[in-house]
Amino acid sequence: MSGLSREKLLGMYQKMVEIRLFEEKVFELYGQNMVPGTIHLYAGEEAVAVGVCSALRKDDYITSTHRGHGHCIAKGADLNRTMAEILGKKDGYCKGKGGSMHIADFNIGMLGATAVVGAGLPIAVGAGLSAKLRKTDQIAVCFFGEGASNQGTFHESLNMSSAWKLPVIFICENNLYAMGTRQSRIMNVENVADRGTGYGIPGVVADGNDVLSVFRVTDEAVGKARNGEGPSLIECKTYRRRGHSRADPAKYRPKQEVEDWLLRDPIKRFKEHLIQEGTLKEAELLATEKETALRIEDAVKFAMESPYPTPEEALEDVYG
Repeated sequence: MSGLSREKLLGMYQKMVEIRLFEEKVFELYGQNMVPGTIHLYAGEEAVAVGVCSALRKDDYITSTHRGHGHCIAKGADLNRTMAEILGKKDGYCKGKGGSMHIADFNIGMLGATAVVGAGLPIAVGAGLSAKLRKTDQIAVCFFGEGASNQGTFHESLNMSSAWKLPVIFICENNLYAMGTRQSRIMNVENVADRGTGYGIPGVVADGNDVLSVFRVTDEAVGKARNGEGPSLIECKTYRRRGHSRADPAKYRPKQEVEDWLLRDPIKRFKEHLIQEGTLKEAELLATEKETALRIEDAVKFAMESPYPTPEEALEDVYG
């Protein structure tokens, strides 16, 4: 047994389903030419965002990536405003100016997604430094991909966090491919987590398709960070269900590899676990799925009815 309450486990399942159905709907809307720009879907990686954010408090911080819808939702973002932002509407989180890759909500500790690879790392370090200087027990979590671990920002951020013992947790979502380039072609290490050794911080590998595995390792790292023991690096091995972006058919991935990973679908695995352990009944989980599907449709309706920003608003909320 996980040791978590029935309500907590049901909430985690609901949130994973929420992310999956949300992403499937965004994919559908993109095909209808409703989404400006491109999209990078989080489907298949739900266990990482939910496992991590389930170990956090509302006042803890996260930074995200171009593939950020799942992180936003897992941290508690409003579905209506998130969908409206993706559709470029005025009632979105950034008034339609941020779009799919730049959603933020400071009220829930979501410091923002950014399309620049590795850009969220130093922002999380700054948030962690702020918490330490203010003497709160807040922590900052940074989500990034294995490709970003080759950026200078990754190494600088780990080094500074380690040297100053900052309450920062680095979450590497390793889905094996940086766009279309396989990890083994650009790294001479099997595990990104091993890089923590060079900076004197714990490096842990988790099954990124097992939400309870991700929760356990994150919860331990959170405890250390709150106690002033400094940062941790957690690598979650996972797999995206689709290509890098909407325009990518992902033909570079071997067919058997894709089939093997899809059999390890995180939502299916968690559902089977909950039923087998007797924690929840299948009927309860099905009811949750139906209720979630209705809320996704409500979010689409809200976004569709929201107006587009006017041309006169283009220079509002611009700083610099």
